[in-house]
Amino acid sequence: MKAYIFPGQGAQFTGMGKDVYDNSELARSLFSKANEILGFDITKIMFEGSAEELKETKVTQPAIFIHSVALFKALGDSAVPQMVAGHSLGEISALVANGVLSFEDGLSLVSQRAQAMQKACDNTPSTMAAILGLEDELVESVCADVDGIVVAANYNCPGQLIISGELSAVEEACERLKERGAKRALLLPVGGAFHSPLMEPAREELAKAIENTTFNTPSCPIYQNVSTTAVTDPVEIKKNLLFQLTAPVKWTQSVQNMLADGASEFIEVGPGKVLQGLVKKVDRQAVTSSAVL
Repeated sequence: MKAYIFPGQGAQFTGMGKDVYDNSELARSLFSKANEILGFDITKIMFEGSAEELKETKVTQPAIFIHSVALFKALGDSAVPQMVAGHSLGEISALVANGVLSFEDGLSLVSQRAQAMQKACDNTPSTMAAILGLEDELVESVCADVDGIVVAANYNCPGQLIISGELSAVEEACERLKERGAKRALLLPVGGAFHSPLMEPAREELAKAIENTTFNTPSCPIYQNVSTTAVTDPVEIKKNLLFQLTAPVKWTQSVQNMLADGASEFIEVGPGKVLQGLVKKVDRQAVTSSAVL
């Protein structure tokens, strides 16, 4: 069974999507439509923008979505997923790939999500940190003992957990986790505390947009960050997508469940190869590849 997987924030690079644009008329039409929907020339920023410009949340999230979905659509009949998943923002790309959302609705949600998250980031000094080389349970218990808000945010693969929260609480957790034997406890260059309770204002803002969007019956199951198991009910998909902003990304568990349900190949669609590396760390024998035109 082929599992198509879609990356999230952090996979962006200058020149992203240019090869897809150059090789597919369908992709070019989607890039053009995206510029109209967003009201600015995101294509130019993707192809020529600086790393600094691409790092802005309001640019990064739509850019990764556009690259991923344009590539998937350009693959045409050769891309027939039997299951899909996306890491954080990538979940919306995955929902276009399995027919739950249209390209236009997906991009609109991504744009509103990015702006709502940016606003929430501006409210409180907050950050995320990568913790390497410790058991998940130990990281969780140390975070629970720290004053202030700091929580497990991304279960990326065994031995790699991202924590998220108030700046001072994350820094304190990093110090304690180093004392407990973490190989690395490294602050990440992100705009704020994604997938933590500090995103609650963004979740409330996005709730109305999600509620007013049409969610169709999928062509294949999606393994969502919140539930980690195969979901095909549009109502449940909608609910999980909403809670994703304040809940952790359970990528390790999602990959484990996809493998248990028969995934024989993981095809990463979009910029970078980060997810392939994470899949390999969950199961060294897993077959992974990048989607190419």
